[in-house]
Amino acid sequence: MKDLSREFRINSLKNKIDLGDWDPDDTSSFKESKKEGLKDVQKLRKELGNLQKVLYAEQKHKVLIILQAMDTAGKDSTIDLLFEGVSPAGVRVADFKTPSEEEKAHDFLWRIHKDVPRNGEIVIFNRSHYESVLIERVHSLVSKKVWQERYSEINDFERMLHNEGTLILKFYLNISKKEQKERLEERQRELKKEWKFSPNDLPERKYWKEYINAYADAISRTSTTWAPWYVVPSDHKWFRDLIVGDAIVGHLKNLKMKYPKLDKAESLEQIT
Repeated sequence: MKDLSREFRINSLKNKIDLGDWDPDDTSSFKESKKEGLKDVQKLRKELGNLQKVLYAEQKHKVLIILQAMDTAGKDSTIDLLFEGVSPAGVRVADFKTPSEEEKAHDFLWRIHKDVPRNGEIVIFNRSHYESVLIERVHSLVSKKVWQERYSEINDFERMLHNEGTLILKFYLNISKKEQKERLEERQRELKKEWKFSPNDLPERKYWKEYINAYADAISRTSTTWAPWYVVPSDHKWFRDLIVGDAIVGHLKNLKMKYPKLDKAESLEQIT
């Protein structure tokens, strides 16, 4: 398994992508079985845990992982599975829900900027500043002029983070409407999952096409060399985790991180 996630990376574009060209059920880039895929996910999880330890020790880089998706696509599950074996030191999840009155009184990036990672830290955004060009657009919470200007503002914000040493990876978990229906029904049937079901989930399905169009615009306008988007097939949970894990591990390896070395002479002098 090498660079499996590459074909799902969106390079900087001049034209808008069509998400209809990206099959949520796709596993074709992985030639082995689901069983082998799950084994590879476990390997990636172990690698991620080791890389995070070096990241935290080196205190040189910052990592921001952004997860966006339609409901039930698996943002929480992806975080839980891939980061299960990672030390809680230096890893944090920020979950952005409906803005508070204080947050709405500031610019749309104010609440986001407070949660960006520090040196040696991985921060995972479970939803993010992209809600401001998704739900606020679909439900006309702001004018067209406002949300259109936000694409360039987001690019400038992410470029600034990148220039300050932040690795930014953005994942759109691409689920089909059919698969979402099945997962919503599963949430209603199973006691352990019904707490996840929200009465708002069903009305939001009526805006499916509007959301897909908004996602296509957001990805097309903000996938950059410094903050790339990945469109991840997510109808198969194991393949979703495989692609996300492969991308994160690959980028962390490219940082060429090393454990810092102590000056042995100085350290020995301090031992009495």
